[in-house]
Amino acid sequence: MRLARDTSTMGLVSSLSLEGSSVTGKTGAGVRVDGGSVAQIDVLNNSQLNGGNGNALEVAAASQATMNVRNSALSGDVLVTDTSSATVSLDQASLTGNLIGDDSAAVVLILDQSTMTGDVRVAPGGSGGVTLGNNSQLTGRLEHVQQVNINSNSNWTLNANNTIGDLAMTGGRITFGDENSFYELNVQSLSGNGEFYMASNFASGATDFLNVTGNASGTHGLMVGTSGTDPASVERLQLVHTGSGDAQFSLLNDRQEVDLGAYSYKLVKDGQDWYLDRETRTISPMTRTVMALFNTPITIAYGEMTSLRSRMGELRYNQGKNAGVWMRAYGNQHNIADASSGVGYQQNQRGLTFGADAQLGESNWTLGLLAGHSRSDLNLSYGSSGSIDSYYVGGYATWMDPESGYYVDSVLKYNRYQNDAKVGLSDGTRTKGDYDTHGMSASVEVGKHIKLDDGYFIEPFAQVAAAAVAGKDFTLDNGFDANGDVSRSLLGKVGTTLGKTISLGGDSMIQPYVKAAFAHEFAQRNQVQVNNNVFNNDLSGSRAELGAGVAWTVAKDFQVYGEAGYMNGKNIEMPYSFSLGASYRF
Repeated sequence: MRLARDTSTMGLVSSLSLEGSSVTGKTGAGVRVDGGSVAQIDVLNNSQLNGGNGNALEVAAASQATMNVRNSALSGDVLVTDTSSATVSLDQASLTGNLIGDDSAAVVLILDQSTMTGDVRVAPGGSGGVTLGNNSQLTGRLEHVQQVNINSNSNWTLNANNTIGDLAMTGGRITFGDENSFYELNVQSLSGNGEFYMASNFASGATDFLNVTGNASGTHGLMVGTSGTDPASVERLQLVHTGSGDAQFSLLNDRQEVDLGAYSYKLVKDGQDWYLDRETRTISPMTRTVMALFNTPITIAYGEMTSLRSRMGELRYNQGKNAGVWMRAYGNQHNIADASSGVGYQQNQRGLTFGADAQLGESNWTLGLLAGHSRSDLNLSYGSSGSIDSYYVGGYATWMDPESGYYVDSVLKYNRYQNDAKVGLSDGTRTKGDYDTHGMSASVEVGKHIKLDDGYFIEPFAQVAAAAVAGKDFTLDNGFDANGDVSRSLLGKVGTTLGKTISLGGDSMIQPYVKAAFAHEFAQRNQVQVNNNVFNNDLSGSRAELGAGVAWTVAKDFQVYGEAGYMNGKNIEMPYSFSLGASYRF
């Protein structure tokens, strides 16, 4: 510690330098400057300055003080009275306390790569200035401060209503407290470019509010907090008012929307005011995500349950075998377009099924059991995603008449779905939720195998498939409530398969084929209710399907097979599907 005295000021301290040292006032302030003195105080390199009365520094009686705090943590208030002035500069330092000036004082606070938790309060008649630079952080009130500069990624966090003079921002930010509190910032003038992080509650009409009473210029961004709850009867929510000027405000996200419950809202300008307006609303990512989750189990169920040929290969050459086992790996992609619901997403499914079956005596019936698992990932816009793990068991029965070529293929399956949602919101946060549900699906396919010359064959077929998935009520962790009705599907399909059986010698043969089908979804209403708003997951309409595959009998008791497909229709496209498998007959 170095202490110097100026004899021209009646022996009062004119300079004080603390370096790796500490000064503690036993009953008064850590340092007091009065009697018209001019003082320089340096608190450096992990030094400490404490006051017994809670004031680290007091400046009184027409005195002037400059305090530089560098690489140190200062705790306590700075009190300036009686026509005195004080400048407090922090460089890579922290201050926990208040800077207070009376109606005759002048105070200046400068933060450079530093933090302060406390208020800068100037009584009417006094003067004050605050400058934040180089990622500095200030949390507290600024009361009657005439000039505030927030620069270089620095942030001022309000914790109360504030009234200041001129506000200049150069890449700085103002945060209006936490999301559950609403504050008003009154500014005489605004200039530069900055960001304002605000909260709002459309349901109650409460919001943080920036009120520029005079001229406003520059370009500024608003980051408005999201909510899982819906607005009530508020048609407009005002965020900014300016008295005059050409300032421009926009939302700080690519979508230029704020997510509030079932809908997202845009910022509109009306005169010198900026609002969130109900008339601009669109379906929010939260709604899009839960609707996709409720819709996806239908396409999952059908992706797991395909025709006999792609599930087990060609069984007609295994007559007389009493039992067999098989496995099938598969995958597909579904693109769901923006329909009347406004929901668009991509679903990628991959899975594995195992099965075992046996011929029923000497009859033409084959009965079997199957079990498996599939995983579907949902890709939605703006960072939202979902996943569904499906576990299923089922049974199937196949009847084939070698003489006539007629066949009947039927499947009944039970699913348990584990659903998970992660939603990216407009304020950069995420909300999530999960739930389990179950469903049933079944299909019956009837067709005829018609032999042609040179090993060619044709198989016309018709299929009816149905699926139902239980509804569910679940909540995202931000309070967004979703209730899905029972999802239903009734799908009719007609088509034909054209192929050729090629003998490879001995028991080996290969059977390439192509197929085409026309399908129609009859179910038109699968309602989803979110925050008491009703939406309809409607994938009804017609679609065309194309496919190609091959079944290879490697040996009399062993087969491998594969198939690829494409489908396109109203509101839905499957750009690809594939299936690979093998079967073994005992």
